[in-house]
Amino acid sequence: MATPAPTTSSRVRTDDGAELHVEIDHVESSPLSVVLVHGFTASLEEFVLQRETLRGRATTVLYDCRGHGRSRRGRVRNPSIDQLGRDLGTVLDTAVPPGPVVLLGHSMGGMTIMALARRRPELFGDRVVGTFLLATSSGGLVEQGALGLAVRVLRRLGLLQLWLLLFQLWAPVLERFRRRGTRVMRAYFRRYLFGRDDATPETVRQVQDLLEQTPLPVVAAFYQTLLDHDEQASLHVLQAVPVTLLVGDADRLTPVSHSRRMALVLPDAELVVVPGAGHSVNITRRSVVDDALLRLLDRARTARAA
Repeated sequence: MATPAPTTSSRVRTDDGAELHVEIDHVESSPLSVVLVHGFTASLEEFVLQRETLRGRATTVLYDCRGHGRSRRGRVRNPSIDQLGRDLGTVLDTAVPPGPVVLLGHSMGGMTIMALARRRPELFGDRVVGTFLLATSSGGLVEQGALGLAVRVLRRLGLLQLWLLLFQLWAPVLERFRRRGTRVMRAYFRRYLFGRDDATPETVRQVQDLLEQTPLPVVAAFYQTLLDHDEQASLHVLQAVPVTLLVGDADRLTPVSHSRRMALVLPDAELVVVPGAGHSVNITRRSVVDDALLRLLDRARTARAA
């Protein structure tokens, strides 16, 4: 294992002036870098376990997506997955050390990687040599469940855009009176972020504390792009590199059917379905996720050598 160098942090400026907080765990003579992209309303802190696993093995780059964690929102009023893909490209161009890179994205982070693949396909196979899509989707996020039904009804009535606009208008007011750490929200996170048997009270509270850090105006601003997300066509670009798809079979936000659908386009990908796990699988099933990540790094190195 290589010798880790000190962690550095910096600010990366995007094309619209947003400043992204970036942290890099350097490893001397690392054969490749790993970039970790977090999910919706989270921050780079969600990868504390994977960061520990990679320490000494590969240079690791983490950043807070715009509006999340310590990053600024920027001038864009309604950030899109497409914009997040451009942001990731900027991080690759300006902050990641030269050489091959493996990208890992959880949930919205996986969607960000797909957007980058659509916008800059020339990176995949040359700069990007591996991709880990963790508990994510290429589209159709709200097709199922009560939320899916509500969205379909609002679309049919022509009220969806009005609802989204009202949410954005009221979000600053709601944020002023928002209470964090409530039992009601804890029950919500327990149901939608965890699976049948992968939650402890401590872990649920940890995830709640992490996800409630993001202000409601940022949450409201991202809703439109999550509803419209469709990157199925970009999956063909990922065929140029080794891919891992991992999802819990009890994931209610990005169900296993979404990963299976992506696997049809990526027949050479490794598909890992984790029994009993939910959406926070990288936290609750650390060993499974870490093992899959290390296998992907080996595959990427082998493919690069070949």
